[in-house]
Amino acid sequence: MAELTDVEIVRLNITDIAAEQLFTDDQLSAWLAQYGGSVNRATYRALITIATSEVLLGKKIRTQDLSTDGPAVAAELRALAATYKAEADDEDAAAGSFFEVVPLFDPKPEGAEYRW
Repeated sequence: MAELTDVEIVRLNITDIAAEQLFTDDQLSAWLAQYGGSVNRATYRALITIATSEVLLGKKIRTQDLSTDGPAVAAELRALAATYKAEADDEDAAAGSFFEVVPLFDPKPEGAEYRW
């Protein structure tokens, strides 16, 4: 049995295995690169992106014989995404590393006085 690539594993995690895929290999590879090769973080980002699309496109609709609830689907996708993020955080903690967002700007306005 051939070993799956990281892109293929992300596809399996998000069930993007149909003939018409939601994301290209390049898009999934970009998320893998952005998150240092973490399959769980790339899966998290893909699910959040799908949830965002669902919120923007899928509305809550009820007709006589049809009912759709896009916001509920989006909420479930975000909950699933959170499990992958938690797994990635656990992996980072076990490896002794961490993932942190560092601001690229000084939050104090120009000319503000720094007091100690």
